[in-house]
Amino acid sequence: MRRLVIFGVLLVCMVSLGSCVAGMVSMPGTSYAGAPVAPDEAVVVSLTNDVTHLAADIGERNIVNTPAALEQTASWITQRLTALGYEVKEQPYPVGERTVKNLVVEKKGTALASELVVVGAHYDTAPGNPGADDNGSGVASALSLAEYFAKREPQRTLRFIFFTNEEPPFFRKATMGSEVAAKKSREANEDIKAMLSLETMGYFTDAEATQHYPFPFSLFYPSKGNFIAFVADTESRELIHAAITAFRAEAKVASEGASVPASIQGVDWSDHGPYWRQGYRAIMVTDTAPNRNPNYHEQSDLPGTLDFTRLAHVTVGLRAVIETLANPK
Repeated sequence: MRRLVIFGVLLVCMVSLGSCVAGMVSMPGTSYAGAPVAPDEAVVVSLTNDVTHLAADIGERNIVNTPAALEQTASWITQRLTALGYEVKEQPYPVGERTVKNLVVEKKGTALASELVVVGAHYDTAPGNPGADDNGSGVASALSLAEYFAKREPQRTLRFIFFTNEEPPFFRKATMGSEVAAKKSREANEDIKAMLSLETMGYFTDAEATQHYPFPFSLFYPSKGNFIAFVADTESRELIHAAITAFRAEAKVASEGASVPASIQGVDWSDHGPYWRQGYRAIMVTDTAPNRNPNYHEQSDLPGTLDFTRLAHVTVGLRAVIETLANPK
């Protein structure tokens, strides 16, 4: 009898846990499951060229091993944004005896200019890593989106930030670029309605058993690493629902989402985390990095390992997300 009671209690707990997790991963809309569709070729070419320049021409870029390359990357991003008509504002801050900087541009809003939608990607790499996926893919997508919205008139102000020092040994420290930016926004009492962190977005595979998750999330998601993931904390649930609804209405690539407690390991592993800690609503868009990509933080993180067709579909889908967030009904 005692064993039966214990089994019953465990069963109830498992059912309760399953229901709780199901609520976290349930997302509106339907993930794309149709036949492959040819992407916008101009977007593919742009993404390929930018990632190749970052990971092959420049290579490893961080203040620890290659400060000159980090500065070269910042100058290149500045040139790209200036050519699009943006005024680039540097957000410098000291790290030891050196100075590093975030790069910020804005497309001023019309009717709701004081409300902001932030789109960010970090341009540094982990030591020893050329960083095609992490995070050349995010930077390339952010540049493509900045180009697209340079010609639009959003109601809310769009702010594109290219962060430095996301990677160790600065991750979660005061010298992390997004920590600096998020803190400045809070100190200025800025009305940020949404923040999108574009993080490690270009590795996809249709092979079985290539996607990994912490238990019990493995019970709810596909085993193929062929989708883009939207990740939010529980406070950002409304935001992620709006974002993935807009994405799924436009994008021709599979997508999954989750709104989970920020305390779960890995959930805050990028530039959205500091915005959560400052009380803002934010989501990460990612291929799930070490949960899928075997080249994560390795010298093998090279442009040839990425799927630029799917990355282009993700980027085009994010246009719809930003349009939705920047133009509330």
